Amino acid sequence: MSDADAQTEIWQEAAGRDLVRNSGDRLALLTRGEGAYVWDAAGTRLLDFLAGIAVDALGHAHPVFVDAVTRQAQTLAHVSNYFATPPQLELAALLKRLAGTGPAGRVYFGNSGAEANEAAFKLARLHGGSARPRILALESAFHGRTMGTLALTGKPGMRAPFEPMVPGVEFLPSTIEALEAAVDDTVAALFVEPIKGEAGVVPLPEGYLAAAREITARHGALLIIDEIQTGAGRTGAWFGFQHEGIVPDAITVAKGIGGGFPIGALITFPTASELFYPGTHGSTFGGNALATAVSVAVLHEIERAGLVEAATVRGAQVRDAIDGIGSPLVTGTRGQGLLIGVALTDPVANEVTAAAQRHGLIVNAANDSTVRLAPPLIIGDVEIDEFRERFAAALAEVAASVVLSPEVSA
Repeated sequence: MSDADAQTEIWQEAAGRDLVRNSGDRLALLTRGEGAYVWDAAGTRLLDFLAGIAVDALGHAHPVFVDAVTRQAQTLAHVSNYFATPPQLELAALLKRLAGTGPAGRVYFGNSGAEANEAAFKLARLHGGSARPRILALESAFHGRTMGTLALTGKPGMRAPFEPMVPGVEFLPSTIEALEAAVDDTVAALFVEPIKGEAGVVPLPEGYLAAAREITARHGALLIIDEIQTGAGRTGAWFGFQHEGIVPDAITVAKGIGGGFPIGALITFPTASELFYPGTHGSTFGGNALATAVSVAVLHEIERAGLVEAATVRGAQVRDAIDGIGSPLVTGTRGQGLLIGVALTDPVANEVTAAAQRHGLIVNAANDSTVRLAPPLIIGDVEIDEFRERFAAALAEVAASVVLSPEVSA
């Protein structure tokens, strides 16, 4: 056994012994990162086209991120929500500007996307009261793994071990017709993702968000948009709903807004901004000075560097690169900006992901037949060229080892 194999065996044994097995086996022991790259304990460099699942917007160890953490940690990290801090107030104002809420918008801070969606769930209940007991969400949607957000998640297999769920949630097919039929004056809110990332990077049908806005407004229901994976510029707009030119009642954000530092937020628009009142919700760590200072720095750098606009350009380049590979395993791509799903002919996404890692590339199997790409927003020509080479090698390796679907073989 080589030294590298021995070291791998040691950390895998430790992980299996000491970590809760909710995530299965860890794929590698990563020790450092820089830009769009990470290194494992053996010194192998990997091109990171997952970015912590759409989190590391500026890549790894970006100077702006490092400086923000260092400066704020030397000043003030946490004081509780009995007090305000300058970075907390600055970030709230910045998020309102980027989301376009106007002066009457408000921001609640938590520590994750699930916490942001928990707050949104309570917002819906406050709006609905006893007269509007119904909350609508979409089939195959994903909104989190806490008991509240799991109740909003349209994946029966994920909910089954934890039944009974929080009551009152109904799941709809992602069609305008189903929405029109379901929404009436007993509905408190509709929760939607602009792109269903965990379902395989599946965009909503054309015109869906505009119809959802009109239908919910007509019946007095809230439209709450989960921007946790699509926010922070990833789709080529600051938030996915902005592509449709609508105004929701609330959005939830996390992941990329912190660039790797844990933070989440519920952003309310004027129609929903006065629903919370003292005592209805809270978080010990939510909105702490360290997290909000880092988020301010990350969002300003995304804006300064033009990374929102670049996501559209770079996303098109990545999709062209995939098309250019010409693999018999790939049927096409979907998504928007730098959130891309690679559709496969066969249920071999896990095999492709493993092969990609062997070829020095990190991607993710969103489901059995979809590989998800969510690289840092900072990628350029060099990283895209390298991605094409490594992804092509991974696809070729898997294609050579599987029996393709009959229509593909033909």
